[in-house]
Amino acid sequence: PLTLSENLAKIAQKIDFSKANGEEPRKDTAAENGEKSEEDSKDSTSFQASLWPWDGVRQKLRNALTEVCVLADVLAIAKEKRYMVLDPVPQEPPEVKPMVQVYSRKKALAGAAQVLMMGAERLRNSQNELARNRSTPDFHIELLRLRQNWRLKKVGNSIIGDLSYRTAGSKYTQTGMFEVTKAEEEEKMQTSPPASPNPNAPTPQTHNPKSSALKVTIPSELQGVAYIEVLCQKDQEDLCSANISLLNSSTASSNADMHWQQKLEAAQNVLFCKELFSQLAREAVHLRAPIPHMVVGNQIMANVLPGIQLIIGLCHSTGNDKKPSPPPHKSDHDHVLEHSLHQLLREVHHKNTHHPFPHPASGPIGPSKRRCLAGPSAADRYDLLEMTKSLTLLEQIIHQAQHFFMRIRTEYVLDTIAKEVKDPLIVSHWNALNSPTHSCVKINIWTNGYDTVCRTSLAVHVGEKSLKCICRDGRVMHMSYEPQELRDLIFCQIHQHQITAVQSLAKCMGWQFLANSSHLGLGAVEPLGNASSCILASPTGD
Repeated sequence: PLTLSENLAKIAQKIDFSKANGEEPRKDTAAENGEKSEEDSKDSTSFQASLWPWDGVRQKLRNALTEVCVLADVLAIAKEKRYMVLDPVPQEPPEVKPMVQVYSRKKALAGAAQVLMMGAERLRNSQNELARNRSTPDFHIELLRLRQNWRLKKVGNSIIGDLSYRTAGSKYTQTGMFEVTKAEEEEKMQTSPPASPNPNAPTPQTHNPKSSALKVTIPSELQGVAYIEVLCQKDQEDLCSANISLLNSSTASSNADMHWQQKLEAAQNVLFCKELFSQLAREAVHLRAPIPHMVVGNQIMANVLPGIQLIIGLCHSTGNDKKPSPPPHKSDHDHVLEHSLHQLLREVHHKNTHHPFPHPASGPIGPSKRRCLAGPSAADRYDLLEMTKSLTLLEQIIHQAQHFFMRIRTEYVLDTIAKEVKDPLIVSHWNALNSPTHSCVKINIWTNGYDTVCRTSLAVHVGEKSLKCICRDGRVMHMSYEPQELRDLIFCQIHQHQITAVQSLAKCMGWQFLANSSHLGLGAVEPLGNASSCILASPTGD
């Protein structure tokens, strides 16, 4: 007899799962009653459909329930290991060869590199072809480069630029307008210079005017080369010279042969020099000095010290004038004055645009921090007037020139005394951290071989028109701009150092100090002052 499992398997083989459950009885009935016609079967089908309107829904629900039950059984079998165990079939691992992997990776990288190289070569060829087809630079590209460095705006059909420093804080009335147009091919061919027959001649750069698509038109008053010249004269003798914004002499060629960038820079330099000279000339007329300043043509003359004049001139030359060039000045010009004039005007521009922030934050904008603190600090009228005072550009450059001469005179006096006096030694140390109108020098006086016994130190502050000496004992002495006063002071300090050194040496040797006199009426007659004396007693009584 069959077992239960075999009987179940035999019965399950008779079930056709591809057919619906309701179709098989109907087919069996039709087979038994084969004598019925197709019309009767159609009528019965329509009659059954009318009797069971929810028959289709019932069949779909039954099929869904069957599928859900089967899915639940499969999940239960997969979850519970007691019903069935699902183990993967072990496969033999493929044999791995390291060299094969290395070669395959190298081949893949070589293929990728070849693709990239081909793409780069294609792009390079396309760029070269575009460059060959375009003989002159594009107008819009040149205009973009111009706009990156200069201010431009569209006025009607024209492009107008601005060279002035108004956005930087300048209040100069002269406008620095220029016009930008598209250069024509005929003009470029006419203005282009011929090739040089010299094989050693330098090749023209890429920004040659003949390859530029822009044409810049500058007003005639801004063309050419301009610079400010500063001279300090003593008895018609040049003492120092400084050239401000002095361009290269080779730029004296016509403006038509210059690139638009160089042309605009030169025009802006002309505008800056004119603004600087105009400001200085206006201040020279309004200032009240013991000796009035004079403004004649393009020159400003001001007195710095007695017998010394400061001359500031504006030199503006165009490439068309044929005037003889002036004789060159000395090459050792003062770079400090050159830098100072630039810096002074830049500071004016900076102050016009950068106002101090209010203190406190709710205060008005404009007054400085010192004026905002004048109320809490109970400042009087004198302090308020001092806050409102400010030096003009001409006054500042005159003060710097005065300090320059005071420094030169002080250096000359110290060097001369150091050469004349061999004993004691005089060493000067100039402070490296100075201001344009104030500097300091420390003077050490000592005797050779006895510097540890006695040393005299003093500091000299060099101002604009005066000197201040601070001695070691705390005494402060003020002197004028005359170098003879400083010379007398140094000699007086030398005499005092000699007496102090003798006293210190006598104390070390056991001698007794009895008396001294700074003005002894004996000995040779000195040109300034009298001789000094010191009385000592020997320890042995001799």
